[in-house]
Amino acid sequence: MSYSDQGNFGGAPQHAYDPYLQPELFRGVATRRVFAFLIDCIVITVPIVLGYIFIFVFGIITLTLGWMLFWLAWPASVIWAIVYYGACIGGPHSATIGMRVMDLELRTWYGAPGYFVLGAMHAVLFWVSVSFLTPFVVLVGLFNGRRRLLHDIVLGTVVINNSVRSPVPQTARPY
Repeated sequence: MSYSDQGNFGGAPQHAYDPYLQPELFRGVATRRVFAFLIDCIVITVPIVLGYIFIFVFGIITLTLGWMLFWLAWPASVIWAIVYYGACIGGPHSATIGMRVMDLELRTWYGAPGYFVLGAMHAVLFWVSVSFLTPFVVLVGLFNGRRRLLHDIVLGTVVINNSVRSPVPQTARPY
């Protein structure tokens, strides 16, 4: 590959999504991410609450012996959330259920779809950054063109508005 093929001086590929050439991909992303996060919180919380109810009822039936399972509930909740994010972002849509409802998609900075480990790390880094750096860390997304949060920058991901991407035209029917 020659110098002119690289498009820049360092030889590294450029970002696949440019906020100045494609501003429609980032329009409304910050607001949509908030609502997608709330939807994902509900999706994650419902099975956890059902699990707690099951353990409570099981404890009554077994005369309090089943309540010893409560110590498993919190670690299982954390594992469930990590698996949820990893499986959804690593799936064919590269988006969680909340992100799909809000027409968002997670991509790497060079345009590749997400994968399981990326999705799991995305969730872990989000919760770690919010826990240690206060929730004000999400304000980082308001001060950059791609609306990337701190954990997006660290992982090299970008969330785009999927509703503006042009659909693939269907082929003509031969009848």
